[in-house]
Amino acid sequence: MEKARRKKKVVGVFAGTRSEYGLLRPLIFQFREEGIFDVKILAAGGMESPGAAHTVNDVRRDGFSVHKYLETHLASDSPSAISKSMALGLVGSADYFAEVEPDMLVVLGDRHETLAVCCAALHQRIPIVHIGGGEITQGFLGDAIRHAITKMSYLHFTSAEIYRTRVIQLGEDPERVFNVGALAMDNIVQVNHLLSKDDLEKNLGFALNQPYAMVTFRPAVLEEENVAKQCTQLLKALHKHRELNYIFLHANADVCGQMVNSKIDGFVKEHANAVGVDSLSTKQYLSAVKYGTMVIGNSSGGIFDAPIFRVPTVNIGDRQKGRLQSGSIINCPPTMEGIHVAIHRARDPEFLKSMEYRSALYGDGEASKKIVAGITEFLGRKRSSLKKQFYDF
Repeated sequence: MEKARRKKKVVGVFAGTRSEYGLLRPLIFQFREEGIFDVKILAAGGMESPGAAHTVNDVRRDGFSVHKYLETHLASDSPSAISKSMALGLVGSADYFAEVEPDMLVVLGDRHETLAVCCAALHQRIPIVHIGGGEITQGFLGDAIRHAITKMSYLHFTSAEIYRTRVIQLGEDPERVFNVGALAMDNIVQVNHLLSKDDLEKNLGFALNQPYAMVTFRPAVLEEENVAKQCTQLLKALHKHRELNYIFLHANADVCGQMVNSKIDGFVKEHANAVGVDSLSTKQYLSAVKYGTMVIGNSSGGIFDAPIFRVPTVNIGDRQKGRLQSGSIINCPPTMEGIHVAIHRARDPEFLKSMEYRSALYGDGEASKKIVAGITEFLGRKRSSLKKQFYDF
């Protein structure tokens, strides 16, 4: 059917990793609820790797299907391999967009797979919707990627007002930039009945009969030479705290990700109080955070999710530096002693009693409704061009 004769607007939604699908999930449900969109899920990277089978099952259980996989996953995670995977993603998405011609492409965040897909969409004249622009993560290569995607995109939905201001500062017209809050909040508000602790224990196949921490350590690729050292320091600190159990969530398909996972697997093999998992569903992950004593690592989950459950976060290093933070987050250097001290503080009754809690920091849990409303309004307009003028802040 020709694009001009479609009854429904075709919206492509790109998910490059298990965590991206988890964040985009409420938005995809909202598209379906509206009934005027034909949503096509485009997947690549970590979504197609063997370890992400659970994520694909989640997509199916949600009543969706992946319309197209981009074969980008390589055995290596070296810098050159990541660049080659981007090249594969660019070729695959160029062919896909030429065939399907979606009316719009929705992307999230700052990953290299996303940048490749956006390059193809830009040349195909497909309007790009960018979610999560304007954020700062100073210890992560994603900063440059995120801002590049911002300049390729036409509509912008940010997670806080300060981030909206920053997108405008990058030259985007304020009339195309909207602060809607973070999709992570939608998951917490909308997910149906989290698992009981007993069910979570059965799902994991791991006893949760003592306090435990969720551990998610991601390579900060601007500090590539230090990734191995930082991971080793983290594991040494965790070894000192035998009073805790640990649930490790493996790294994504990033530079040095395989090395990080190898170190984690070695720790798990030698410690009966630890388990490593490749993937968790949104419900499993949020349930694990809810019942946990703390979240440890450098993932955005410690910034967005843990504070809502009033669970302290031990945030390691600079990977999340620059993001808005609740008072429940304890920042520490990526050293054994720094992490050790932060873990102690996260268990201190006085800290737990006094830690600041700002539930509205990242919105009200209705970001998906606001995003779909904005896209509906945009697609309903008659437009002749996607030309953008640079907005002088």
